[in-house]
Amino acid sequence: MSEHEAVAGEREQYQFQAEIQQVLHILIHSLYTHREIFLRELISNASDALSRVQFEMLTNQAVRDAEAELAITIEVDKDARVIRISDTGVGLTHDEMIKNLGTVAQSGAKAFLQQIKEGNPASGSEIIGQFGVGFYSVFMVADEVRVTSLSYLPEATAWRWTSHGEATYTLEAVEREQRGTTIEVVLKEDAAEFLDDWKIDQIVRQHSNFVAFPIYMGEGESQRTLNQRTAIWRKQPRDVSQEDYTSFYRQLTMNFDEPLRTIHLSTDVPVDLHAILFLPAKREQGMMRQIPDPGLKLYSRKVLIQERNEELLPKYLRFVQGVVDSEDLPLNVSRETVQSSGTMRQLAKVITGKVTKEIEALANDDADKFAGFWREFGPYFKEGIVTEPSTQSQIVPLLRFNSTHGEGLVKLSEYVERMQEGQNELFYVLGDNLEATRRSAHLDYFNERGIEVLLLHEPIDSFLMSALREFEGKKLRNVDDADLHDADAEAPEGALSPALIGQLGDRITAILGGEAISAVRASNRLRSNPVRLVSSGEAGGRDMDRIRRMLGQEYSVPTRIMELNPTHPIVHNLAAMLDDPEQSTLLQISIEQLYGAALLGEGLHPNPSELVGGIYALLGTATKQ
Repeated sequence: MSEHEAVAGEREQYQFQAEIQQVLHILIHSLYTHREIFLRELISNASDALSRVQFEMLTNQAVRDAEAELAITIEVDKDARVIRISDTGVGLTHDEMIKNLGTVAQSGAKAFLQQIKEGNPASGSEIIGQFGVGFYSVFMVADEVRVTSLSYLPEATAWRWTSHGEATYTLEAVEREQRGTTIEVVLKEDAAEFLDDWKIDQIVRQHSNFVAFPIYMGEGESQRTLNQRTAIWRKQPRDVSQEDYTSFYRQLTMNFDEPLRTIHLSTDVPVDLHAILFLPAKREQGMMRQIPDPGLKLYSRKVLIQERNEELLPKYLRFVQGVVDSEDLPLNVSRETVQSSGTMRQLAKVITGKVTKEIEALANDDADKFAGFWREFGPYFKEGIVTEPSTQSQIVPLLRFNSTHGEGLVKLSEYVERMQEGQNELFYVLGDNLEATRRSAHLDYFNERGIEVLLLHEPIDSFLMSALREFEGKKLRNVDDADLHDADAEAPEGALSPALIGQLGDRITAILGGEAISAVRASNRLRSNPVRLVSSGEAGGRDMDRIRRMLGQEYSVPTRIMELNPTHPIVHNLAAMLDDPEQSTLLQISIEQLYGAALLGEGLHPNPSELVGGIYALLGTATKQ
């Protein structure tokens, strides 16, 4: 039914989406702590509606009630136990009511339900606003909810949406003169506290104090403004307390932790700029991420023109949250104009520079805090080097790595300062996790000589090393490089003879096959480990082997050179079994397990569970009486 065909009084009944019914059941029957967040959510929705109509009026001359004040009004009818939250925002059409109030993005509802299932009522009430189910929090306190709305579109008809929080809701065409939305909440008997003025004052101050539009309480001469409303980013930093910053951060992000760092900019050269930016303390992951899309809120003269602008910061800083306002941007700017304007480029340069300096300051001021920050957001910076090569000069000084030099994080410049005399390369080792890299067989030689090695253990690190090949003119080199082998070094005391190494190598190649092992040779670098696998291929190609495996692409175990520790007892024992036919089966199993374990240490084994059978076979032999 089109809007202009509606007849006042006509009623339609609809079924809630299945996920919404589950959400409603939980909200009504299980989730009772922190119920005041329903008002926060309704005010947030009203503010969004006002921002949308404000932007619409910049370019559209045919907006209904163009002169109406952009505001939110809260009224209380204690006798009827009703709270009314009204706005003069964009309003809702018939179809928008069905879309926005009768359904919700399935991923959002399912994520919410999963969080409730895994958490508890207290944590659940705090995440309501994160998954597109905020409106339904009203049913924690409501016996009935009525939403009456008239769209800004000139030909639109007013509709009323009504629900008791059960399986169905109704739509009814009604008469309404003013653009916007009124939500009437008929409170449950045990929610009467929300009829008290002081309680509403408290909730607004705590959750909605910096909403950009006035929030009025009451009508007529007794009407008063509840929120501070002044754009906090337009104030001078000296006039804003840390409590104000934290409150604004929580309202902006729905993140109830405190920000790790706050950046307040107020300048008029080289460009007019007012901004508050936050470095969060933690990174949200997967479907539990609180902010669905990256980007900063962009204002022009305190008018919101873009909800999430992605051009003001490079992608590797997309975790930064905040607000940017500039009088140098025209009010009627379009998205395309924003992206291409010189002002935007100036803003982006200033903001990126300031955020980078703040991160550098954090690193210099508090190593422990920066280590926590790096654990959360380090992969973003590494991704920046891979995807935005032009930003390497800004990012590389911020890079931090674990290394064999202590437990803390090191930067590349510190590594260079500690390089030994005659050392002209920076060494690194790749592994599936930090402990695996610390146990790598490749480190035997370096640990013995006190040569520092960077321990790279994150999935992004293989991509990083494919993009970052040198630092300050010094090559970054993987310690699994076959060229690090010194063929002319003297054999250590107690080493197997070259002849026995050759015989054992032939047997290993025969058992494992030439596609797995291209050569077997004695190593002059192994100490505590029996074998290691090295590659004669280009470093970039070796890193791509790991990348293909992590991405689940078609992948086969790469051919490697196997180096044997000629002094290790296991290698001696294998050599002793060469001429004993009764030991041939055990020799084969042992060689296969040795190779499999080496692959596992490299993070290259395609199916580690294959090692189980060989382990059982070896245990069976070892436990024979």
